Amino acid sequence: MSSRLALLVSAVLLCGGCKVNSDIGKRCLLVKKAAEGSGRESDPVVATDLSEGQDFISFGSLDCEDLICVKDADMPIETAENGQVAGYCSKACQPNELVDPCGVTDPEALESVKDRMSCRALLLDQQALDDLRQTDPVTYRNTFGDNNSPYFCAGNPTTP
Repeated sequence: MSSRLALLVSAVLLCGGCKVNSDIGKRCLLVKKAAEGSGRESDPVVATDLSEGQDFISFGSLDCEDLICVKDADMPIETAENGQVAGYCSKACQPNELVDPCGVTDPEALESVKDRMSCRALLLDQQALDDLRQTDPVTYRNTFGDNNSPYFCAGNPTTP
């Protein structure tokens, strides 16, 4: 075995045990699709775009590696200096995975979501999402893009 190959195999084996941080739970700013003809891809989400006590998912947030920013129903509406609403980074997931897909490892993650993060459906269940995709594909694509799953890493809602 050549020394280069031995070095490469050693590096792969060593990194196989490395823990990779994800940005799940890190603060981000919510965006929405920009008005047609505006010349922009997205606009900031402001407080008047939201209803208190509801989940909101934002696709296209440049603050997150997976471009998904969430404000869950239990989060208070927080705004940045420009009035844009803040949430936390998320990613698509599948429930019941063997390894927790929603573990919070980012040192900058919001304390308020660290202990309540899980893989859960946001907004719609799988059947409703499939029905919308079938009956109105244009609205579906404009709203959800290429996403085919309702499951994302998000804070579990508290029960009264």
